[in-house]
Amino acid sequence: MFKILLIEDDKALVSLLVEHLHKFGYETEAVVDFDRVREQFEQFSPHLVLLDVNLPKFDGYYWCRQIRNLSTCPILFISARDGKMDQVMALENGADDYITKPFDYEIAMAKIKSQLRRAYGTYAGSLNERTISVEGLTLDVERLALSLNDDTVELSHTEAKIVDELLKKAGKLVSRDRLLEKIWDDQAFVDDNTLNVYVNRVRKKLTQLGIDDALQTIRGQGYRLNPSWGRAL
Repeated sequence: MFKILLIEDDKALVSLLVEHLHKFGYETEAVVDFDRVREQFEQFSPHLVLLDVNLPKFDGYYWCRQIRNLSTCPILFISARDGKMDQVMALENGADDYITKPFDYEIAMAKIKSQLRRAYGTYAGSLNERTISVEGLTLDVERLALSLNDDTVELSHTEAKIVDELLKKAGKLVSRDRLLEKIWDDQAFVDDNTLNVYVNRVRKKLTQLGIDDALQTIRGQGYRLNPSWGRAL
């Protein structure tokens, strides 16, 4: 049974979400002490987190960063703040998706199921214990780790799938539609800017490994990972 932690201070919304989640057989727990969010996360050890932006004490962006220090579990923001920058900030701070209030509960449940399926279901299982390496840059899918020489960075599930696709076609164009198809099976609900944010996150991870300017944007088409770092090995 999947466990879902709700970090939301609107009690009425929490009650409705719990009702819908229980219909799908999910175990739920809601944070009530917003001074102990991190501790409750560690104790409950959820498979997925639903997180609001506006919270007592610290905002959702802060707690998203705290959770990312502990886990790569999917994090979905649910917020009435529908500005573009609010969504970008959520993704930049480690979230996997963003749902604006008011929302359709069927769409919300579909997004939750999709995130769980990608993180723990068929796709995750098919990549288990697999690695792919190009010019010394190695993606360990099981560990969600990308390494070059003696340096390693951790990836989220979505980042790992982007890197996986780019490495498999290193030096070749990977279209935006291809990435959306491989990564989001509910792509009809994906904002185009979401892919941009994730690609930028991948760029930052590559930079941490000393790889600059290898991930190229082909305007209006997609992306290409040029294995130029191999010449420096």
